[in-house]
Amino acid sequence: MRKFKTSFFYLFLLGLFAALMYWLVGAGTQLQNSRTIHQVPPVSEPWPGFGETFLTNLHHPLALLLVQIIVILSAARLLGWLFQQIRQPAVVGEIMAGLLLGPSLAGYYFPAFSDLVFPAASLGYLQVLSQLGLVFFMFIVGMELDLKMIKSKAHEALVISHASIVVPFFLGVLLAYFIYQSYAPASVDFLSFALFMGIAMSITAFPVLARIVQERGLHKTRLGTLVITCAAVDDVTAWCLLAAVIVVVKAGTWVSLLWVIGLSGMFILLMLYGVHPWLAKMARRYGTDRPLSRSVVAVFFLVLLASAWLTEVIGIHALFGAFLTGVIMPDHEKFRRALAEKVEDVALVLLLPLFFVITGLKTQVGLLSEPSLWQVAGWIIGVAVAGKFLGSALAAKVVGQSWKDSLSIGALMNTRGLMELIVLNIGYDLGILSPEIFTMMVLMALLTTCMTGPALDLIERYFKSTP
Repeated sequence: MRKFKTSFFYLFLLGLFAALMYWLVGAGTQLQNSRTIHQVPPVSEPWPGFGETFLTNLHHPLALLLVQIIVILSAARLLGWLFQQIRQPAVVGEIMAGLLLGPSLAGYYFPAFSDLVFPAASLGYLQVLSQLGLVFFMFIVGMELDLKMIKSKAHEALVISHASIVVPFFLGVLLAYFIYQSYAPASVDFLSFALFMGIAMSITAFPVLARIVQERGLHKTRLGTLVITCAAVDDVTAWCLLAAVIVVVKAGTWVSLLWVIGLSGMFILLMLYGVHPWLAKMARRYGTDRPLSRSVVAVFFLVLLASAWLTEVIGIHALFGAFLTGVIMPDHEKFRRALAEKVEDVALVLLLPLFFVITGLKTQVGLLSEPSLWQVAGWIIGVAVAGKFLGSALAAKVVGQSWKDSLSIGALMNTRGLMELIVLNIGYDLGILSPEIFTMMVLMALLTTCMTGPALDLIERYFKSTP
């Protein structure tokens, strides 16, 4: 009986409102007949066919962006998995996916596919999304820094990490002296080019290094703790140096430079002594004994985005603000872990692969069409490996590490990965790096990251066989 009443009510409701709408349409038609209608010239095809509508929808910016994301994520996941099977970090495969989808492969051999999926006019949306992904990624990198561990290993880590910056930095500047005349963009002065080559040679990929250490079971050993600390100190120092280099490049005049330095100093003091205590108070009150509420998460995200915006406006790049925000997050492991979990999936899985493809679209291996260009690429790779590997290993030996541990530290600190690509993209966007030098540096970042695993295996095998 109840089902019958429900069905009757349902049919009555539909019939009543259908009748009312029919009456309204009829009444509206009478209104229309009483008006003077301005005739619009008829179009040749008032109802376009399905094929034309489908093609229009296919090229709509949102549809195109969704297709691009689907292609990028599929390629990144597949290549990441394949590289893991050969004991390489998944990020290497994801970077390789970006290169394969760019002009070096897809654009060269399948130009129709490249023009259809990645037309030049649509890349602005990808660029913005990838930059947002980098902001969240640098926030996570900052949160992963263990400041207590850095303090406990400060002496050894400081010597090793700064040696691994000073030596490659000098070699990068030296290399810039020899290649500036022929390969630097015409509008770039030597100081900007040399400083940027130095900082690009000095980067260590802290996140990739930490994951390699964890995958090899070294994270609980003395060596693992030391090298992660070295990489953390390296990251902090290198990003501060990068901010300084950006200031020099973008400021233009000495007055502008002083303004940027002054505002940057005020921003850092505000974050350390104003924002940090306030966030710590919020974390103690809302984030330690219960799950984080959406309101609390929103406040922390607002701080992150405001910090990134401020540093972008000041002139030291949004990524520095995001990184510093991560560093000053409250020192509560549970709180940091909960906040990181809310960011990581979207930032690392969805947005970060977009950055790899943007990098791949800028990288044109075909530009290295002459033996002299490959010779310069060889010099860049040689200088990068010599500076980072030898600088770290020799410094580790001086502070008392064994040869095995010293060489292992050198191999790990030579890992550049994603952090190098971020730096290179900043240099490319600022017009400091030419397309040829950018391509050479991307190849260097890939090679030095791929070298890490085999180098560690080789060191382990050598010292096992040595009595």
